[in-house]
Amino acid sequence: LRICSPGRARRTNASRRACLVARFGDIYAQERLDAETLLRTYISDVEMVQRIIYIAAVESFHAAKMAYRQFKIRVRETLSLGHSGPESLEDTVLDYIVRHEDLYDVQASVNEVIRSMNINPKISFPPEIDFIVISTLIRELCRVAFSMQTLAPPLDIAFGTDGELYSETKYHRSFDSDFTAALVAYHVWPALMENDVVIAKGEAVTKR
Repeated sequence: LRICSPGRARRTNASRRACLVARFGDIYAQERLDAETLLRTYISDVEMVQRIIYIAAVESFHAAKMAYRQFKIRVRETLSLGHSGPESLEDTVLDYIVRHEDLYDVQASVNEVIRSMNINPKISFPPEIDFIVISTLIRELCRVAFSMQTLAPPLDIAFGTDGELYSETKYHRSFDSDFTAALVAYHVWPALMENDVVIAKGEAVTKR
């Protein structure tokens, strides 16, 4: 019997996970605020600015996960033709993706996110401006989200809806929240999840 040794991707899983969780936190602290500052030069409504950024984050994860699935299918089809071990095909595929993440066409995902945002009924933008102004934030989120799919288990963001019951375990309240309100008016930043467990809290606004 041939024993399948864990691939490089699995051996480095813990360190890569720690780096990606930290990077997600950095994006919240830096790129998100930069995007907010930029948007507020065009839009005076703070709620709309925060909604735009939250939806950009959600759409970035969606686009990156779709791109990862398609990328993985192509890699598996190519490598299966000559695969002989000692690692399993799945481990070989994962190792290849981790080593060649630079082949991910992040710009295609950015374009997809902007397309989705342009037709989202919850957000609006002055007609003379384009969501491309926050493409730096979108690009960084897509990169992180794509890399998070190579982890075992993969990381994802929590699904959030306006009007949902506020969860202390998932979110911090924004400073301008009504701290006695039980429902989320809107989300500022998504929570990061691993197998339905919160890894990093998001941010939400609660109002009566």
